[in-house]
Amino acid sequence: MNGLLVKLEKELKLRGFSKKTIKAYMHVTERFLKYSEKKGLNEEILKNYILGDLGKKNASSIAHTISILVFFFDKVLGQKIDIPRPKRNKTLPDILSVEEIRKMLDSTANAKHRLILKMLYGCGLRVSEVISLLRGDMNFGGGLIHVRLAKGMKDRFVKIPESLSKELENYCGLSDDKWLFVSARGGKLTTATIQAIVKNSARKAGIKKRVYPHLLRHSFATHLLEQGTDLRIIQKLLGHSDVKTTQIYTQVSQASIKNIRSPLDNI
Repeated sequence: MNGLLVKLEKELKLRGFSKKTIKAYMHVTERFLKYSEKKGLNEEILKNYILGDLGKKNASSIAHTISILVFFFDKVLGQKIDIPRPKRNKTLPDILSVEEIRKMLDSTANAKHRLILKMLYGCGLRVSEVISLLRGDMNFGGGLIHVRLAKGMKDRFVKIPESLSKELENYCGLSDDKWLFVSARGGKLTTATIQAIVKNSARKAGIKKRVYPHLLRHSFATHLLEQGTDLRIIQKLLGHSDVKTTQIYTQVSQASIKNIRSPLDNI
């Protein structure tokens, strides 16, 4: 088993996968190998393993597991297999309104925490991107933030909101730390810390929706679309490789629906 995991890790590293992705692939594959021990490694065993997960996990999680194990069978075992992915429920995120965002900011007394919320919403950043920001990534002269090696190992630039520029510049001048946001013990913040900041701010603001960091990014994109921003620009700001990923926000946005005049109103 260890030999197969070593081969898998080598394949992942050769393809330049991130540490987080490698960790996920290794964990899923190790679980499957423990299950398949003494049973054999073939398509039938894999199907039985996946069937055992149905009903226990959501469709997205099962599809992720299938993708990882298909990669393992193909690149490590040299076996081409075809496992159908379960259909996913097409649910849409419950976007925060501009007023709810304002309430969250007003309810957050801690200046650093409020700034983190503004970066998540105002720049449409992922949690991992906020955590990894360096003070040197801020270009106040050009009004841009350099987001380095984001998801998919791609760099991109995002605009610093005009209302945030001075506050962010003053914050950067308070310390010589390498990272933009530093934990109380020094070093980068953790994902869990930012999740807690967002959750606490939403609770203090009296918001009943399930609020999490990525929802601020969803809200950023939806509000831009409702302002009339071109979908291709939103794609670039979010760092999506395919515009189809960005098109979900055309379904989330309710602006076009709200502007429709019902025939009943003509009676």
